[in-house]
Amino acid sequence: MIKLSKKPRLKKPYLIVAWPGMGEVAFKAASYLVEELKAQEFAEIKSEEFFYLTGSIVQSGILETPQLPQGKFYYWKNPLAKRSGSGRNDLVIFLSNAQPDLAKADNYAKAIIDLAKMLGVETIVSFASMPQPTDHTQPSRIWFAATDQKTKEILSGYNFGVLGDGQISGMNGLFLGLAKKAGLKGFCLLGDIPLYTIQIENPKASAAVLSGLGKVLNMQINVQPLQDQAQVMENEINKLLDYLKLGSSGQSSPIGEEEVELIKKTLSQLTKLPASVKERIERLFEESRLDIAKASELKVELDKWNVYKEYEDRFLDLFRKSKDKGN
Repeated sequence: MIKLSKKPRLKKPYLIVAWPGMGEVAFKAASYLVEELKAQEFAEIKSEEFFYLTGSIVQSGILETPQLPQGKFYYWKNPLAKRSGSGRNDLVIFLSNAQPDLAKADNYAKAIIDLAKMLGVETIVSFASMPQPTDHTQPSRIWFAATDQKTKEILSGYNFGVLGDGQISGMNGLFLGLAKKAGLKGFCLLGDIPLYTIQIENPKASAAVLSGLGKVLNMQINVQPLQDQAQVMENEINKLLDYLKLGSSGQSSPIGEEEVELIKKTLSQLTKLPASVKERIERLFEESRLDIAKASELKVELDKWNVYKEYEDRFLDLFRKSKDKGN
C-alpha cells in the first residue's frame, strides 16, 4: 500500500497529517511546513487503492489527462533533537491533496499508522478549521481536541480553547480517532475562520495552528509569509465590502450594513468548493438517488457549505423521482 524510497532514522518523531477541508487550513499549514522546513520526501501511498477518477482538469480550453490524488510522506530531522536529553522531536509529515473514499478510510488510515509505528511515532497531530461567527479582521484563535486526559492537560497550559463538544469532520478528524483506536495518542489544533469564508483559503488560521504547534513542540516556525498572505486577503475582502457600501464613484449606495452582512454570509458562494467536498456532495447525490433517506445527510452538507441554492433543483428532483417510483 505504501511505496518506501528510504527509511529515515528519527528521534521521537511526531506524525503530522493533513487533507483539504474548510478554509484549506490543514492542507495549507502542512504544505507550508514542508516547504519552510525543507522536509524530504521518502514515501507515498498508492492512490489507486483508495481513490477513483472523478473528472478532468481543463486549462485554457484543453483537457488534461486525469490524475489520481497524491499522498506523500516527508521527514525532517530537528537539529536540536541530536542533543542528549534535549526533549526535541523529529517530524514525519503526511500530506494528501484529496480526501479518500471514506468507505475505505479504515484501511487507508491503517497503512499510514503502520508506517508511523515502524518509524517510532507515538503522537499524531492534525489540523482543522473552527467556523465561528467572527469577522475576517479578527485574529484566529486556536482550539484543540486531544485523544487522552494527559495530552489535554498539557495543551490546556498553552491558552488554547478546548473543543468541549462537537465533531471534526473528514480525515483531519477521523484519522486521529482511528489512530487512538490503534494505540497512539495525539491532538488536533483548530483555527478560527469566519462562517462566511469557509470556502476561501484562510492563511491566517493556517498560521495560527502552526504557531500553536511551535509552542507545543518547542520549535521556531516562521509564519510571517502566511500572515502576509492573510493581510492581502483581508484587504481584498475589505475593498469588496467598501465598494458594495459606496459604489464605484464613492457615492453612498442603497446597500446598508444589513445587506453587507448578508453578502458576507453568502460570499462563500462566489468561491470554489474544495475538490474533496465536491466529490462528497456528488457521492451523496448518488447515494440519495438510490436511498432517499440519505437526502437529509446531503442537505446538511449543502447547508454547511452554503451551496444549497446552487444544487436546489437537483436536490428537489430527488424527491420528485422518489415519488414517481412510488407511483
